Amino acid sequence: MGVRVQEGDFDLAAELADFGRGAGGIVTFTGIVRNNDAGNLQCMEIEHYPAMTQRAIEDIANEARSRWDLCDLLIIHRYGRLAPGARIMAVATASAHRADAFAAAEFLMDYLKSRAPFWKKEVTSDSAEWVAARDADEKALKRW
Repeated sequence: MGVRVQEGDFDLAAELADFGRGAGGIVTFTGIVRNNDAGNLQCMEIEHYPAMTQRAIEDIANEARSRWDLCDLLIIHRYGRLAPGARIMAVATASAHRADAFAAAEFLMDYLKSRAPFWKKEVTSDSAEWVAARDADEKALKRW
C-alpha cells in the first residue's frame, strides 16, 4: 500500500510497473485539473496540513483495505499550483477480482473529492476564489 502527498508530478506508468503483482485486475483513475466553466482558469492552488492530510488519507486507505479484498492500493495526491491539464491525483487498486478493485477505487475517489483535507483555490485572470463543496460530491459519498 502506498499513500503519497506530494508537490511534484508523477508518472503513472512508472508507479504501476510493479503494482498489484498476482492480482486478477487493476483499476486506475487519474484526476486532471480541468478548466472552469468560463475557460479562464490560470491555475488551481491546493493547500494542506502535511501530517493531517497524510494520516487522513492513510486512514481511508486502511478502511478500503478492510472493506474489500485488495492485493495492492496506491493513492497519490498533489498540492501546490497546478495548471489546467496537470495531473492532480491518482488512485490504483488491485484485487483478485474486478468487483473489489472497482468498488474500492470508487470509494477512495469519492472520499478524496469530498473529505480529504485539501483546500483548493481557483485562480483566474479576474479573481481567486476558494472552491466550495458540491452537493453532488456529498451525495456520491453517502452511498458508502
